[in-house]
Amino acid sequence: MSDPSQVRAALKARTDTVEEAYEFFLAYASQGLPTDANTSHPIRDHLRKFDQALAGIDGFFLDCARQLGITDLAPYQKFIDVIDRDARDAQAAIQLVLAQSAIGSQTIDNLNASIHVRALLTDLFLIEEILTSLAR
Repeated sequence: MSDPSQVRAALKARTDTVEEAYEFFLAYASQGLPTDANTSHPIRDHLRKFDQALAGIDGFFLDCARQLGITDLAPYQKFIDVIDRDARDAQAAIQLVLAQSAIGSQTIDNLNASIHVRALLTDLFLIEEILTSLAR
């Protein structure tokens, strides 16, 4: 078993990246900006960080569970599979937005409202709470 405080820190870092990006998106959406083109607005940086935080997320959570000494991984694996599907769906939406030459507030508002992003957020909150409670 790894040091539980290291597992907690890794969980927090990964989920905080996603949550912070989502909160940034909420603020951006409320600004009513028609575009990010020709600005130094960091919206794309937050989209990229969100996208990167989702890469390999299934292996990340499974590894955390193993490091915490969980021996019956079956129920965790099933839920981690759900997280992986939701992460891939959210990533598809994020990557679609990133591919645009201009990203306005309405686009980000629609991304935030996406069932895929919302499902992913609640998935992450649930697994983080469960794994963190085991790491105490």
